Amino acid sequence: MIKNPTFFLIDDDEDDREFFQVALEETNVNINYAGVENGYQALEFINKAEILPDYIFLDLNMPRMSGRECLIELKKNAKSADIPVIIFSTSSDPQDKQETKQLGALDFITKPSKTSDLIKILHNFII
Repeated sequence: MIKNPTFFLIDDDEDDREFFQVALEETNVNINYAGVENGYQALEFINKAEILPDYIFLDLNMPRMSGRECLIELKKNAKSADIPVIIFSTSSDPQDKQETKQLGALDFITKPSKTSDLIKILHNFII
C-alpha cells in the first residue's frame, strides 16, 4: 500500500473515466489521478512522465490498441514494467482473467455499476 498514490486509468469510455475519478474523489484520500483514452496515449504519457503512477488501471476493450496489447507494451517498457497493472474491464470472462495475469497484470476487476462498490475496490490500493 502506498500513501497518497497516483492512479492512472487507460479507458476509451469518457463516462467510465469520469466514474472512476468521482469514486477516487469520494474515497476522501489524497490521490493523484491521470486518465487517457487509449494505449498509444498511455505509452506516450509513461515515456514522458517524470513521476510514474503507482497503479495503472487498464480497460481491455479499446479501439486502436487493445488492453492486452497495451499491457504487453507496458510490461516491455523499462519505465513501466514494475508498475502494478490492474485490468478494469466490463468482462468477467475467466479466460480474460487468466490471459491478462499471464501477461503480467496484478489483478482483474470487473467494472462495478455503483460508485460505492468502486470505492470499496479502490480502498484495497490505498492506505
